[in-house]
Amino acid sequence: MNNQKQQKPTLTGQRFKTRKRDEKERFDPTQFQESIVQGLNQTGSDLEAVAKFLDASGAKLDYRRYAETLFDILVAGGMLAPGGSISDDLTRTEFCLFTAQEDLETMQAYAQVFNKLIRRYKYLEKGFEEEIKKLLLFLKGFTESERNKLAMLTGILLANGNISAAVIGSLFNENVVKEGVSAAFAVKLFKSWIYERDINAVAVALRKVGMDNRLMELFPANKRSCEHFSKYFTDAGLKELSDFARNQEAIGSRKELQKELQEMMARGDNFKDVRPGYSILIQWNLFLFDLPISKLKIGYMETYWSSLHHSISPLLKQYSPLLKAFTSQGASEIILLVKIQEYCYDNIHFMKAFQKIVVLLYKADVLSEEAILKWYTEAHVAKGKSVFLEQMKKFVEWLKHAEEESESEEEEEN
Repeated sequence: MNNQKQQKPTLTGQRFKTRKRDEKERFDPTQFQESIVQGLNQTGSDLEAVAKFLDASGAKLDYRRYAETLFDILVAGGMLAPGGSISDDLTRTEFCLFTAQEDLETMQAYAQVFNKLIRRYKYLEKGFEEEIKKLLLFLKGFTESERNKLAMLTGILLANGNISAAVIGSLFNENVVKEGVSAAFAVKLFKSWIYERDINAVAVALRKVGMDNRLMELFPANKRSCEHFSKYFTDAGLKELSDFARNQEAIGSRKELQKELQEMMARGDNFKDVRPGYSILIQWNLFLFDLPISKLKIGYMETYWSSLHHSISPLLKQYSPLLKAFTSQGASEIILLVKIQEYCYDNIHFMKAFQKIVVLLYKADVLSEEAILKWYTEAHVAKGKSVFLEQMKKFVEWLKHAEEESESEEEEEN
């Protein structure tokens, strides 16, 4: 018997030291906030000094980690709690956007501060855009003056390309829409944006991110109409924005109707049966003409004029039943002729094609000789008048001669 005391098994292993760089640093923005607030208090309202301070501080402070805190302080003077309030127990500064003067010139100066900061530290770009989105969601927590300053700043930043128009999506949140906060904010925003650029630049930016068709969402569902939108922004001095919204709605409705009519053509539906339901098309200047013509745009530049007849004839033949269904009266035929005249004038590559198009539609029984003669003598418009009348001269003479021969034959028969 072995009286030797047996040792208990033990776990052994090597203990590794954690490298300092691998240790996860605790998120604590308090010290960061104190440093920024102290610097802003020293620079005061001198925005040139503020920009220099922020530029230098980026080398010492962790902007990447505390970007949200940095932007909160620059805008509101301190860290924002959910809803837009500032915690009273934290250090804050009185030198920020919300305490600045409420005028466009001051907001332009603040925009330059943000622009210089983001150009110096490119990694802040995404965080800054997220900050603006957040601030727009907090609008109800700000005073009217603070909202006005933020709106002007946002418009300037959009004009300068510092942020994407996608930030406007935050204004569609129900909490800021239902009490009219979004619409009022949008007035100030678009005024400063258009002042810095123009409505065309605004339209391009909105289309780029798919916001061009969502502006109605600035209003509650029961007020979401083109009429209400137009009146609201026109009364606020933004008629160009009202016109843009109306144009977008018309384009949307037009595309939907074109799609439906094309589907009807594919099914072989009788357009005479459904025509009453689409009488509004006559008021839209028979936009149907755009259907066949738009299909030529892609390869048209490679088509010689001598072969134009072969390229456009099949398309007009395909769409002629549809065009014919909407031009059963003389007045609608004149509208179509004027539409063709304006289209060919506005699209210079079609200037020489006017006569050929009219003749093809005449042969397809879409246009009558009476309508063509009336257009020629009195119903044409000024656009390209001399060019198009000269093109039509021989054809009109032929029509008149044919009409005279027809009348002579009828007299002989009688």
